[in-house]
Amino acid sequence: MPTDATDIPPDLLTARDACALLGISQATLYAYVSRGLLRSRPGADHRSRVYLRQDVERLAGRKRSGRGAAQGAAQSLDRGLPVLETRISLIRADSPYYRGHSAVEAVRAGAALEDIARLLWDCGADDPFARLATAPWPEDAAQLARATQLPPLERTMAALPLLALDTVGAFSAAPRARHEIAAGLLRDVSALLVAADRTSGPVHQQLAQAWRPGDAAFAELVRAALVLCADHELNVSAFAARVVASTGAHLHATACAGLAALSGPRHGGATARAYALIAEARAADPVAVIAGRWQRGDDLPGFGHALYPEGDPRAAELLRLLRAGAADTTAMGELDAIIVAAEEVSGERPNIDLLLAAICHVHGLPATPALVLFAAGRVTGWLAHALEQQADGRLIRPRARYTGVEPAVDARANP
Repeated sequence: MPTDATDIPPDLLTARDACALLGISQATLYAYVSRGLLRSRPGADHRSRVYLRQDVERLAGRKRSGRGAAQGAAQSLDRGLPVLETRISLIRADSPYYRGHSAVEAVRAGAALEDIARLLWDCGADDPFARLATAPWPEDAAQLARATQLPPLERTMAALPLLALDTVGAFSAAPRARHEIAAGLLRDVSALLVAADRTSGPVHQQLAQAWRPGDAAFAELVRAALVLCADHELNVSAFAARVVASTGAHLHATACAGLAALSGPRHGGATARAYALIAEARAADPVAVIAGRWQRGDDLPGFGHALYPEGDPRAAELLRLLRAGAADTTAMGELDAIIVAAEEVSGERPNIDLLLAAICHVHGLPATPALVLFAAGRVTGWLAHALEQQADGRLIRPRARYTGVEPAVDARANP
């Protein structure tokens, strides 16, 4: 039976009411949800869905205002509407796809982040990582590179401009040279994020060695996380990197732009909030914690994803691997109880942020490695977007639709 309108709070709408307000069919309503334009929650009977009134009314307002050129340009920056064409990645319900290849299947096939980098950067048979020479940090960057008192993102953003100064051919347009710079930059970023020396080994081994030395199973989990985080279409940090790249800036600058965007609490900061939720629920009754947050209208960090209404496949794959390696541990049992409680109370399933935080909880790590995993993987995608944008050769310069005070009319010109 569909949820009756009298059974739901005033800030929610039934599917029937949402469709009536928008003037659309239920099929279109579901499409809007899958594109992230509307958010839904389980109805009272857990078989139906209800929709946030503010989302529906906002979308209805847009439809009423029309889609002229200026209006369309302004709305093109909203989540769910395409802004730029790309051949790099595609989001589907079963997995992100990197140039047509499933990220989930790549994890299962044993791919390392370097393999994904070659794919995303369209290197073909060329292997830029094979040409990298391991060298100590330049003198002017060495102190920053080892500054463990600095947070990882800030340390990396501070050091990258100095490394750019020592990069030969930073503005070269030759694909082979640009791929080699990107490969060195990827390895440098991973080392800076954990305040380690440069290494010629795979990124996942360097990170795993920094957090749990000698744990081969943990290193495999890190490998999988990096591959699944490598790119996710035109997210905020990838868009920031593309905008900077469109000016012709060097790749180090585009990586800094991505890191700066990632530093915000609504992007990379989501892993810290997910970590805090897990800690809160582990220390108490998970059902009570989750239900309390839900009843207060608080969000559930690490649960739900606008682009994956049926569940984040990246999180599902990491959860499968985490369970396989820690099935009998107390921490894994507590995590499973939290996941069950969240789905029973809210209908929401884990997303990638929760699983990155969960890896840290299950392996006795603080919250910071979760963000580092995200950043170390995602820089691969930022560089892919930068390379694609610069090959395109166009400047990203959207127009604004002015909504402020109109200039005063000169009375002398209009007697």
